[in-house]
Amino acid sequence: MIAGLATLLCCQLIGEALARWLSLPVPGPVIGMALLFLALLLRGGETPQDLAQSADGLLSNLGLLFVPAGVGVVLYLPLLAEDWAPLSLAILAGTLAAIGVTGLLAQALLRRLDP
Repeated sequence: MIAGLATLLCCQLIGEALARWLSLPVPGPVIGMALLFLALLLRGGETPQDLAQSADGLLSNLGLLFVPAGVGVVLYLPLLAEDWAPLSLAILAGTLAAIGVTGLLAQALLRRLDP
């Protein structure tokens, strides 16, 4: 389990270093996740047992990661109440755009699969 956590943290560290060194507009943890994905692909798609245990442990406690976001919402509730209309519009427009793009992408990918 410690080896799995060390692997995850090393991938995140490498991703963070690359993002800062190359001045990329992508967050370091996302780059680290892509590097981990490539490393697992090179292994033939087989996940090491330590890494799987660490990932399962983190995923089982995923709900705890939403606590800081909830605290932030409560902390800025007066500001959110003041600007509720533009925020609601932005959330609605962003959600509809994401659903639309996902649908179009799914259709395009399904068309590529059909002979």
